[in-house]
Amino acid sequence: MTDSPVKLISTKRFGDDRGWFTETYNEVTWAKYGVACRFVQDNHSLSAFTGTIRGIHFQTPPHAQVKLVRCSRGRIIDYAVDLRKGSPTYGQHVSAELTAENGLQLFVPVGFGHAFVTLEPDTEVQYKVSDVYAPQCDGGIRWDCPDIGIDWPLPASGPTLSDKDVKLPTLAGFDSPFVYDGNPLLPL
Repeated sequence: MTDSPVKLISTKRFGDDRGWFTETYNEVTWAKYGVACRFVQDNHSLSAFTGTIRGIHFQTPPHAQVKLVRCSRGRIIDYAVDLRKGSPTYGQHVSAELTAENGLQLFVPVGFGHAFVTLEPDTEVQYKVSDVYAPQCDGGIRWDCPDIGIDWPLPASGPTLSDKDVKLPTLAGFDSPFVYDGNPLLPL
């Protein structure tokens, strides 16, 4: 059976009357999950409003990034979109609810776009990346691309978006620099 390149990772929490403790990353342990890369930068975002969408983002080679994403406050639906040229699952996506409470993490490899939508106000998301931010390699696909067809859980007021995300191209206008590696996207 082929192993999916996108992985949902559950961390173990050790609790007592003070609260709990967990390892959010351990190189040796994560390698057992198939997460064998070097992380060089940590990012942290705060989204003030429910329905804030960030993405669908990626960095192109030579500064393509692997991401390991977790929600440290609030709740999100996190998405990984297959952007690998020649992939039988090109343009398809998987998603998972990441919350401060469940402690789940989503591993998003190179070749996948990443996005999330907040389900609560004042939501914080933290993620590790395998390469530093390189503005010349920054890219994305429109959040509402009909070829991807994400059914975003949005409030009646609609999404909160950055000016950058509103102007991104659709998948039809994207010439992917990412190559299919033989591992199709599988359900999480």
